[in-house]
Amino acid sequence: MCGRYASSRRPEDLIEEFEVVEDRTPAPLAPDFNVAPTKEVYAVVERPPSKESPEPPERQLRVLRWGLVPSWAKDPSIGSRMINARMETVAEKPAYRRAFAARRCLLPADGYFEWYPTSQLTKAGKPRKQPFFIRPADGGVLAMAGLYEIWRDPERADDDPERFRWTCTVITTEAEDEVGKIHDRMPLMVERDRWGAWLDPRAPQDDLLDLLVPASPGRLEAFPVSTMVSNVRNNGPELVEPLPLDDLPLEVADGVVGGVAGGDGA
Repeated sequence: MCGRYASSRRPEDLIEEFEVVEDRTPAPLAPDFNVAPTKEVYAVVERPPSKESPEPPERQLRVLRWGLVPSWAKDPSIGSRMINARMETVAEKPAYRRAFAARRCLLPADGYFEWYPTSQLTKAGKPRKQPFFIRPADGGVLAMAGLYEIWRDPERADDDPERFRWTCTVITTEAEDEVGKIHDRMPLMVERDRWGAWLDPRAPQDDLLDLLVPASPGRLEAFPVSTMVSNVRNNGPELVEPLPLDDLPLEVADGVVGGVAGGDGA
């Protein structure tokens, strides 16, 4: 799964990177090196300029809440449990199929975190987990495939600007071999030349899954980072700094770090 990621780029940089036509963000988000479910995140979407407009969809940058709330949901708290949608069932599950058909997005990230269970035990007797940060090896932006929904709060008045809640989820798939040493699932990436087709709400649904492929081997690098990231209250660039190998359990340093791209602990 993907349960934490980092997103530190400025909105103006994302607007340029994703060729956004209209900035719909109410205010810039602060750099976030520990994005957790229910937080606000940047998303790139394509929508008509207005509900009645005959014009084609335009690319927009918006702020959404991470954790998808289906339009038919009675309780918006369901979103905290719907942070990921599996590629294998995303077109069929009732919670996701409407969004998959017409409300797809890109969720920009610096990279994402996964936790590797070690043989060491915590005081509670559970395996101690070592966090890893996984990012593009070239330092570029990670365009994660996502879906978004718009939930209408029935308790708010029609003229209340907060009556609609925009939410999103990350689509995941089986991890490619090297990253799979850390966790068996990973976010799906959308390659730059497929951004337009993925975002277009008019795209034929039969072709959508073909646009999504796991990252090619070698495209990502992974390295261990501080366990501070395990606490959502911690936030800062130090959370994505590589951890020296001397600070790692031997099994992680030899068996995991040595087997993933970029894992030199430098």
